[in-house]
Amino acid sequence: MVFDVRRLDIYRKVPKDLTQPTFAGALVSVLSALFITFLLVSEFRFFVSPEVVSELFVDNPGEVQRLTVRINITLGKLPCGVVGLDIQDEMGRHEVGYVDNTVKIPINKGVGCQFETRFSINKVPGNFHVSTHAAGRSQPMSPDFSHVIQEVSFGDDLTGKSLNAAFNPLKGTDKSKSKSDNSHDYYMKIVPTIYEDVNGNQNISYQYTYAYKSYTSSTHGHKVLPAIWFRYDISPITVKYHEKRAPFYTFITTICAIVGGTFTVAGIIDAMIFTAGEVFRKAELGKLS
Repeated sequence: MVFDVRRLDIYRKVPKDLTQPTFAGALVSVLSALFITFLLVSEFRFFVSPEVVSELFVDNPGEVQRLTVRINITLGKLPCGVVGLDIQDEMGRHEVGYVDNTVKIPINKGVGCQFETRFSINKVPGNFHVSTHAAGRSQPMSPDFSHVIQEVSFGDDLTGKSLNAAFNPLKGTDKSKSKSDNSHDYYMKIVPTIYEDVNGNQNISYQYTYAYKSYTSSTHGHKVLPAIWFRYDISPITVKYHEKRAPFYTFITTICAIVGGTFTVAGIIDAMIFTAGEVFRKAELGKLS
């Protein structure tokens, strides 16, 4: 006796001549196909776009590290020839009139300056400030440091990442109408931030918050030349963002659930519509009893 493998088929086929197509069934089928397509596309987009999760931890690097700083400031009333950068920190660093990696573009017919620079600082408390020390002995009499900030940022550029984070909160700060003899102080608390993608590649950037005040500079009753100060301290707490993608088997499981669930529910709806139609037709013919 030969065993018929077809007896193991749990998906028995019904001959077409024993089935009855209906307009309601066709409508339910089309709507189901559209609904399945919508859910599948949505689930696929969710799967290929990894979730970003965050965590906090205390970072103790041991040795002093350095981080990159980017500055872009518009000085509308100060010529480029006198603009420079001073850098100081608690490790004893003191650079005056730093102009390396610097671009200075004259604006307003040479009256003002677009000042852009890139440099590195030690990962310890300190300050950097835009001043007129680059002019040497030919200091201007009354330098006006009214300004607009386009960028003050630290570390790797994470602009393209979808993060709700403050990597450049000073962008758009407008102090162009401040008093001509004012100094400007920005006090910044810097938070190290790591971004790790699904492949394990890391970018290290730095978020920060800031407070601001302006004042007329003086010491022992004598007026001091103004400047734009950025005083910073670095938090020991590090924020880490990392991309997390669901395993592929969960994607397959979800697809099966979508397709199977939709067909099951659609079959129930179609059966209810068909049964209701049959009852309605019998009622019209007076055959309900």
